Amino acid sequence: MIKKIVLFLGVMIWTAPFLIMLLIAFSSKNTNSFVELLSDNPLTFHNFITAWQEAEFSRYFINTVIITVVSVLIVLMATALSGYIMGYFDFKGKKLISAVMMISMGIPTIFFTIPVYQILRMLNCDTSLIGMILAEVGGGHVIFILLFSRFFFSIPGALRESALLDGANEFEVFFKIMFPLATPMIGTVVITQSIWTWNSFLYPLILSVNKPEIRTLSVGLYSFQGENVVEWGNIAAGACITILPMLVLFVMFQRSFIQGISGAVKE
Repeated sequence: MIKKIVLFLGVMIWTAPFLIMLLIAFSSKNTNSFVELLSDNPLTFHNFITAWQEAEFSRYFINTVIITVVSVLIVLMATALSGYIMGYFDFKGKKLISAVMMISMGIPTIFFTIPVYQILRMLNCDTSLIGMILAEVGGGHVIFILLFSRFFFSIPGALRESALLDGANEFEVFFKIMFPLATPMIGTVVITQSIWTWNSFLYPLILSVNKPEIRTLSVGLYSFQGENVVEWGNIAAGACITILPMLVLFVMFQRSFIQGISGAVKE
């Protein structure tokens, strides 16, 4: 009984900020006082309408969807191919590459901000969605490569040899046999990279400073905060719009995500 009470209190504490945010989002009052929200405060969709139309969240939503979908596809293909090569083949310098990849995981992302911006500026795409996509996919994504590498390493080599004997080339072996087998890893990469890209703030903020129309949801949410006035109702509504797609995505792919993580740990 005590355990259930402790768990219930833990859940309530963990969900309290989210519930308060919902109350503020549907509130007809522009307040951050929990007491005022509970007292004579009819619920309304006004804050959501304001955020979606007047604050141009509709445009920010489309921008974020485009950046996230394209980034996830590029990262998925790049890391799956890299993991296949690292996990399934032996070649000269493999240990050195693995060591460099592991070391790179300890370097903070902030150190790459200026070089990435300079490269995008040289390519003349520092104020475009293409630039944001390149910035998001430009990292090493070592964790994903290691996940795929460990998975493909566990697949018997006889499977590839049989396919080659049947006349398939290396690309056909990968895309028709190996890649479909990695469904749990694919789910893990899709969910994780989607969340990272969807919630990314630093690069979208830097690249959209001179071009507000390419803002993402996270940057648009930040723009609600003025110098003297903070519109809490609109901020809460914008936050709900921002997190809802990721919640739906996680619910859809949670089984693949758990299978991918558990499979990587077992390996």
